[in-house]
Amino acid sequence: MRVTEQQLWNWMVAGLGGDALAHRQLLAALLPMLRAFFRKRLPGQGDDIEDLVQEVLIAVHTRRVTYDPNRPFSGWMFGIARYKLADHFRARGRHVTIEGLEDILVAEGFEEAAIARADVGRLLGLIPAKQAAAIRATRIEGLSTAEAAQAQGIGESDVKVSVHRGLKALTARITGGRP
Repeated sequence: MRVTEQQLWNWMVAGLGGDALAHRQLLAALLPMLRAFFRKRLPGQGDDIEDLVQEVLIAVHTRRVTYDPNRPFSGWMFGIARYKLADHFRARGRHVTIEGLEDILVAEGFEEAAIARADVGRLLGLIPAKQAAAIRATRIEGLSTAEAAQAQGIGESDVKVSVHRGLKALTARITGGRP
């Protein structure tokens, strides 16, 4: 079963609120994720992988109060995993070439997707709600212009204009220009 970012976040937040079962579920769900993360970076080093997994789980538990619920959980957790991996390499005098560095810094696409969703949400929050809703419906959720118009109770041309103006405003914000 693939665990979603939302489920991890739900368990983490519930655990922070004192729900011991949610905290146990979170740690159990992290086991296969962390094993896969370290297995990819340390092939054939089963004992080291299990040690690193345990170190990350302990760190997630002991440092849970430092987690900011307004940020994606997986980014925070994989940050801990990367630090533990760097410590592991440092302790063994191993150096990673620049070509291998990207593999260590990126976690199976899970972190990027969560961060991208958060970034898109923040960006859409910078433009009028009508424009953001039109962009979200047509460009993110994949609805047709007609479907988006029906869902929002507006005309198709209004959706098209909102998307156009919203994208123009976002482009201006990202590039430093004016909307």
